[in-house]
Amino acid sequence: MSISFVVLEWHGRRVFLPRKRGTAIELLPKALREQLPLLYSQEAVADPLVICKFFTPDAQWTWYALEFDGDDVFFGWVVGLEQELGYFLLSELTRARGPLGLPIERDVHFSPTRLSQVKMLHQRGS
Repeated sequence: MSISFVVLEWHGRRVFLPRKRGTAIELLPKALREQLPLLYSQEAVADPLVICKFFTPDAQWTWYALEFDGDDVFFGWVVGLEQELGYFLLSELTRARGPLGLPIERDVHFSPTRLSQVKMLHQRGS
């Protein structure tokens, strides 16, 4: 397995981050895509189910997906500068980079969880 490095400037210093080729995690594999309810299908659900979690490994942004249009648009809980329900795009998650240039990742250890529980986790962490 070959390893390449990303070289970044961070506070006036060079930082070498290893990047293994072929180890990138697909943000939305087919099996997960099929688990996501369609947009607006959980509107009447008092405590909807969060299906997956995306995050920036080098910043404090997290996106919790509740619904998906099957193509590009998610509806979910976004934790960044504020915490709010809203829409976000798979294409934007794929292109975006954090302050160290790292791509957004999917939390492969996240299990579907009720939105109320996800919100409680972030209230405790604030």
